[in-house]
Amino acid sequence: MGALKLVLIIATEADADKLTGLLAERGIPATKVSSMGGFLRRGNAIIFSGVPQEQVDEILHLVRRECRGRTEIIPSQLLPFPEPSLPSAPVEVRVGGATVFVLPIEHWEKT
Repeated sequence: MGALKLVLIIATEADADKLTGLLAERGIPATKVSSMGGFLRRGNAIIFSGVPQEQVDEILHLVRRECRGRTEIIPSQLLPFPEPSLPSAPVEVRVGGATVFVLPIEHWEKT
């Protein structure tokens, strides 16, 4: 077995649900922790997965496939920094996508 890596994936809650299901189907261990944040203060999730280096590319492929950025139209009043000068018309914003960190694991233990 090669070096172990910790893959941290931050994605929208909906994308994370799909992604954890796909990881489970492939026998890839993953833990999902729900969080809140981002520009629109919507639900996010952090997925933790400790895997051999050889599985990192497979995980990245799934992330790229399932966690695509997209645009949504939202009322400008829902923006976190409303300005009186902003138009009252809906605004197009980018949502989705994922941020991924791949870290080396120095020690791993399961009790």
